[in-house]
Amino acid sequence: MAVIYRVNMSELSVRAEQPKPEYAELGGRALTSAIIADEVPPTAHPLSAENKLVFAPGILTGTGAPCSGRLSTGAKSPLTGGIKESNSGGMGAIDLSLAGVKALVLEGKPAAGKLYRLVVTAGGVRIEPADELAGLGNYDTVARQRAEFGEEVSCISIGPAGEMLALAASVAVTDVEGRPTRHCGRGGLGAVMGSKGVKVIVIDPRGGQRPKPADVQMFKSAAQRFNECLKNNPLTGEALPKYGTNVLANVINAAGAYPTRNFSSGQFEGTEAISGEHQHDIIKQRGGIIAHACHRGCSIRCSRIYVDEQGQYVTKGPEYETIWAHGADCGIADLDAIARMDRMEDDLGLDTIETGATLAVAMEAGIIPFGDADGAIRLLEEVRARTPLGRLIASGAEVLGKAYGVQRVPTVKGQSMPAYDPRGAFGIGVTYATSPMGADHTAGYAIAANILNVGGKVDPLSPEGQVELSRSLQIATAALDASGLCLFVAFAVLDNPEAMTAMCDMLGGVYGRRYTAEDFQTLGRSTLARERRFNTAAGFSPAHDRLPRYFKTERLAPLGTTFGVPDEELDQVFESVV
Repeated sequence: MAVIYRVNMSELSVRAEQPKPEYAELGGRALTSAIIADEVPPTAHPLSAENKLVFAPGILTGTGAPCSGRLSTGAKSPLTGGIKESNSGGMGAIDLSLAGVKALVLEGKPAAGKLYRLVVTAGGVRIEPADELAGLGNYDTVARQRAEFGEEVSCISIGPAGEMLALAASVAVTDVEGRPTRHCGRGGLGAVMGSKGVKVIVIDPRGGQRPKPADVQMFKSAAQRFNECLKNNPLTGEALPKYGTNVLANVINAAGAYPTRNFSSGQFEGTEAISGEHQHDIIKQRGGIIAHACHRGCSIRCSRIYVDEQGQYVTKGPEYETIWAHGADCGIADLDAIARMDRMEDDLGLDTIETGATLAVAMEAGIIPFGDADGAIRLLEEVRARTPLGRLIASGAEVLGKAYGVQRVPTVKGQSMPAYDPRGAFGIGVTYATSPMGADHTAGYAIAANILNVGGKVDPLSPEGQVELSRSLQIATAALDASGLCLFVAFAVLDNPEAMTAMCDMLGGVYGRRYTAEDFQTLGRSTLARERRFNTAAGFSPAHDRLPRYFKTERLAPLGTTFGVPDEELDQVFESVV
């Protein structure tokens, strides 16, 4: 049975324990949120010894289930002040699972200025001094670990931003090629890892073994059926492998919901130049890679490898959200400049969504003009230099906006909104406002029904049905995050009942019993209930489940709309959940 390792950074000790019975069927987000809710005082300072940082593979991770290599990282967030789960692909979760780890819990806090490395193997976890890694970017940090331990290892690391305890700091996870390109980006959890004095976690899966489902035949049959559903869906089988996540740029821009120049309008005149279609053509012309898997066993392969004009590696993707945040939101129509910023932020260990949105707020503040790609790169260099302005950039949009007196700051619970304007898609606005995670599209992806017509159709510009849509998607997403499956499998699950059945049968195969759609819903509901209770105890109230007021008063061009879901309806989202 997989074990929970508790790494006490105050005592520099490691303890292995069997999961409590109530944790037996939890994984991923369900497990990280349960441990945080059970063990962290809701009013604790996020960077104090009282907070904990939890890494947990999903329930299906490591079993060979298609697209199941997701890692959940959980803590009390220094950015939002509430409970947080941040999710990543890459090889870290699979290798933790192979090493027999159900969860890795970082506790306490070491002496100031000390850095450590954790080494995880099938035989246990050890703590080693790592002061020599201080100040290194994620790329150099990982390169040193692979040189020492071999190319079979994966790494979970922080860059300079995490060491600075910056509120936008991410946790990097290495991909199949061993590059730190996949990130638990949202919520500043890299700062929590930095507060624990942990620079890097090296995971060596050699000598480990894949988790064995209780009913192997049930699991194998279900996994094959599920994979066929993914291949036969037009989004997961065709569009995402060919064009990547950035296939959405032209779609969302045409719908008038593509936030431009700090959410001042919903269409960007330079969208074609940064679209997934144009990105695809550039990558092919230069000899990069499309249809790239960020972890073994991914059949969707929405990642890509972006190269420069000489064919040299620059970065992964970049993904839709990253391109939007540094593109339309900043008024920049230059993929090469955006790719360079993506690489810089991965190395610094910064959430690309939060940082791109912060650059846009900096532009609105007049620090640099909209469209100034060179100026944006200079601001990121300020982060590396640890200047006062660099620290503000690394602190996120809300902090920078307050420091410069910017009135229009697109955040909820301190976290920046992603690449969909809620005035052009009301359902995603409900999710932004009410999710325990802060403004987060992945918490309940209402764009599916609002704009993509996946899983039904809900008029994006009518308040009717938006609360129900967001609620159902938030429940399903919480369960999906617990399973370890990639969010994108939801496209197939929403459109094909067989995909839902196959997914539940994979879980049933793991547990050796019948697992129903109702069981899946219960998993999501219980996870959300824990998270909501924690946030309430931390001081959150219905007043925090709101969008910034200007989304109700400023009309979005070209649609001419404001966000139309009343506050009293927002307060009903979780009435039947908690």
